[in-house]
Amino acid sequence: MERLKPIQRNATAAAEASERYRPELIADDEPRYLRRQKPVEIRRKKLSGRDWAFYRRVLTLTFTAAAVFAAAYYGTQFLLYSPSMLLLKPEQIELAGNHVVTREVVLKQFVEDRNRSVLRIPLGLRRTQLEQIPWVESATVHRILPNHIRVEIVERTPIAFARNGNEVELIDPHGVILDHPQDADFQFPVVTGVSDDLPRDQREKRMQLYQEFMKAIELVRGGTSQNVSEVDLSIPRDLRVVITGLTSPTDPQAVAVHFGSSDFSGKFKMLIDNFAQWQAHTGRVQSIDLQYARQVVVNPDTSVGAVASRK
Repeated sequence: MERLKPIQRNATAAAEASERYRPELIADDEPRYLRRQKPVEIRRKKLSGRDWAFYRRVLTLTFTAAAVFAAAYYGTQFLLYSPSMLLLKPEQIELAGNHVVTREVVLKQFVEDRNRSVLRIPLGLRRTQLEQIPWVESATVHRILPNHIRVEIVERTPIAFARNGNEVELIDPHGVILDHPQDADFQFPVVTGVSDDLPRDQREKRMQLYQEFMKAIELVRGGTSQNVSEVDLSIPRDLRVVITGLTSPTDPQAVAVHFGSSDFSGKFKMLIDNFAQWQAHTGRVQSIDLQYARQVVVNPDTSVGAVASRK
């Protein structure tokens, strides 16, 4: 029994040691840096033939981009500043479509562009400036490389003389008042009530009324518009006209007629169909008022000569 005691103690000590050094306990208590880590495999990638092809493409693209940039830069410098691209002489500006507008007036709009490349000329601005000229209705401006400019204009078309204060000038369908060219000969009625102190849109509306009237009487009897000498648009609701040729196209008697603002063709037909009868009844006619529906007011000429002729 005495001999078994050391053996039992040895077994107990071995059990305690085994418990103390169990793997799971060691795994929890052992510092991590004491563990042996799995070595990381380091791969060294060698340059292959495909990689060199990639770098060659990159270099090629880089040199190509640099060459394109250089070409664009020097090409731009050439186009903008080369003497062969500059607008140096008035002869380099071509002009078409002008009849009343002089070449000198057009060239004035390009004074700032002398010694400038045609590519640097602001075409939109020049077109706007050209359209500010009263006789120019629209304009287009083109570059013709290497160093020419082409200007094409559409001039306004006058349709009447306009009494503008103490002056008699021309006027177009849009109510734009135009100066009278010295060498031009026009045969138009004189229109009043559209002077330049009236807003442009109002002048245009009144000129539309004028055109409507002229077209209406032409449909009734061709050539009658040539017998209209004056048109008063001062009161748009009552268009007043001085006209001749009511009994025949060659009749020189001038009569003032109030046409109102509508049904011009019907009123004019009634006028030429009945004028001779009205004049036979009242004597020489000075004016006729047709602006009222189903009512005609005939005013005889009360001048001394007309009264004497009736006697």
